[in-house]
Amino acid sequence: MNNKVKNVNVDELKDRLVAINRVTKVTKGGRTFTFAAIVVVGDGNGIIGLGLGKAGEVQAAIAKGVEAAKKNLIKVPVINGTIPHEQTAKFGGSEVLLIPASEGTGLKAGGAMRPVLESIGIKDVLAKSKGSSNPHNLVKATIAALAELRSAKEVAENRGVSLNVVFKG
Repeated sequence: MNNKVKNVNVDELKDRLVAINRVTKVTKGGRTFTFAAIVVVGDGNGIIGLGLGKAGEVQAAIAKGVEAAKKNLIKVPVINGTIPHEQTAKFGGSEVLLIPASEGTGLKAGGAMRPVLESIGIKDVLAKSKGSSNPHNLVKATIAALAELRSAKEVAENRGVSLNVVFKG
């Protein structure tokens, strides 16, 4: 399954800072501080990208993260503000569970999962994080779960049947 996005207007993408981490390297000359920023970009209509930027200053780290995120965008099926089906994914010690919710439920997600889901444009979903709450792994697990989502239309095309057959099971 290849859901990489090639042609997107990068001006429409909005970036969100998920986490920032100060890293200290101790040398014989003293301590050197650098910053690592996890950034997600999305258009609010099913396109999401993740980037990690590292630099000596916070703003430079964020800018590098945004540029990295714009280079690896994926398309996620969003149907009426929610996801098409339940999905789990694991990355490192983090495991996420995404469940579609009815309209008006809201975005029930915490930690590093919330900015990822908001950037895509999902309004109603139940999300549960199990295991590690490390932002790096949690964001990557969430994006892995979203990348595995398939719409009913996609399933019907892959199987070579009509939509009615997909819904009847």
